[in-house]
This record gives sequence, C-alpha cells and structure tokens, in this order.
Amino acid sequence: MYDLIEEREFFGKKIGGRQPFFLISGPCVMENKDLLDRVCGEMKAICDDLGIVYIFKSSFDKANRSSINSYRGPGLEEGRKLLDFIKNKYNVPVLTDIHETIQVDPLKDTVDIFQIPAFLSRQTDLIAKAAETGKWVNVKKGQFMAPDDTRHIKTKIQESGSEKYMVTERGASFGYGNLVFDLRGIPMMHKHGIPIVFDGTHSAQLPGAAGNITGGLREFIPHMMRGAVSVGVEGLFMEVHPDPEKALSDATTQFPLAKAKSLLTQLLELDRLVKTKFLED
Repeated sequence: MYDLIEEREFFGKKIGGRQPFFLISGPCVMENKDLLDRVCGEMKAICDDLGIVYIFKSSFDKANRSSINSYRGPGLEEGRKLLDFIKNKYNVPVLTDIHETIQVDPLKDTVDIFQIPAFLSRQTDLIAKAAETGKWVNVKKGQFMAPDDTRHIKTKIQESGSEKYMVTERGASFGYGNLVFDLRGIPMMHKHGIPIVFDGTHSAQLPGAAGNITGGLREFIPHMMRGAVSVGVEGLFMEVHPDPEKALSDATTQFPLAKAKSLLTQLLELDRLVKTKFLED
C-alpha cells in the first residue's frame, strides 16, 4: 500500500504520515489590496481555530486566461508588494504562480512557495530555477499528465538541489470541456514519496465551456474534497472569494468565503478518521 508518505518539516510543523492536511487558499487573482486583506484575515483565523497550517495564495498574473480580454492581475511588481503586505501583516507563508524563469529572482525574497501552473508542469527550466532558490515548489499536475509521470517532477527538483517538492492534483482532461478527478492518482503518486495537494476548485472547472471563459460546477467542490481527504492527501488547495459570482477570475469555481469554515471542519474530521483508522504506512 502507498497510502501515507514519510513525515517532513514544513514551516515549523510536520506534514505527511498521519499529520493533518495543510491548506493553500486565497482569491484566484489579486483584484485589490482590500480583497487580499479580508480573505487572508478570515482564512487565517479559521485555520488558527482549527489547527490547520495555512498558506496564502493569490496570482499576480493569470497568463493562461481563455480570452485575451480577461483580467490577468496587477503584474509582478505590484503583486510582490501585495504579497509582502500580506506576509508581514499576518505572518503566513505566501504562494503565487510563476510562468517564466525571469520572474523567480524578483520574487525569491518574498515568496515561500513557488507554484508552477498545470500547463507548464513539464517546463524543466522553470521548475529547476524555482527549486534552486531553496523554496518549496508546488507543481500542478497537467491535465494531460499521468500520475506516474509526476516522478519526473520530483527528480527535476531533487537534481536542482532541493527536497522541497509537492504536486497538486487538479483533474484530468476528459473529452472537451470537462475534467475528472481520478482518486487512484493519489496513491499512485504517493508511491513515489511525493506530498500531494488536492485542488478542489480547479478540479470543478469546465474548461472553455462558457464560451470565452472557463465554466465550472462549484456545487461538486465539497464532494471531490471529501474524496481526496479519504485517500490521505497531505494538503488541500481551495480558492475562496467573498462574492464568487463577481470574481474577476474563475467566478464559477471559487468557493464562498462564508462557507469555508464549515467545509474545512468537516474535512478535518474525515482526515483524522481515515489517517488513524483506515490508511496504511
């Protein structure tokens, strides 16, 4: 069985083994300072209350928008300032996406986890450059990538001198305009000793299904997150917004901020149950 991986250090805590999941969460894109401040403040309070390690996430540039006219974010320099503000005010690790190697150096003194988007999950130079900073690297598994192929991601990061790697599952392409989350992928990737994060919000997407924007089925996010927790993931990824319908990116799949604590409470109970009773080392 490959249910659990070995424990490792993670921002002063432990992940892996029978440790509870950590959470990567925040608004999809940096819309404005007030939004980031509100979301981080509320999510940190929730996670502190529940005993969950919390990492704030938001993107300074959404380079993979469906339409050239869609809002992409404030850009690298303003994004770095916003992440510095959040990090200093709330004393939380911060994560953001990068798309080019030239973005790494300007962000390396601010960002705690570099995230490689799914469509760039095989870009060796980008992964290696991020890993060489000594920061954690979270690679989103491409919708086209088989679970076993994630072992190459691990190797690229290790050969860049780092053991700080994780892979995020966010569904696999299933025909046109649909994604499917295959539960088997988690133990398949665990067999390679990789910490796995499950992205419940992007897994609910319907790529291109809304014409010039990505559609989605937000109502299935809790179901898929419960499924992921039942097979022992190390982390969860959930984009949240106070008013998802008005979000400037991924409006159909961001989870309502007001419902986050209820869902996380439920997931934490399930996580404790499966890791203490049903999963094997």
